[in-house]
Amino acid sequence: MLALRLPEDLEARLDKLAKATGRTKSFYAREAISEYIADLEDRFLAEKRYAQIVSGKNTTVSLDKVEKLLGLEN
Repeated sequence: MLALRLPEDLEARLDKLAKATGRTKSFYAREAISEYIADLEDRFLAEKRYAQIVSGKNTTVSLDKVEKLLGLEN
């Protein structure tokens, strides 16, 4: 369980949205946190992969080569 305090203006916006849509404030808080965590996970994975490429631990493959391997070339 997570309990958090929101600034009054954000709490008011969340309350207004919940009332207007018939959803709970908890529903929107879960949705927002889930989306944000997914974005952070993508970002950190991208940063990790980039660091591996820069350090020479990983390499890249060109789009042309991927298309050829998948039989998608023009």
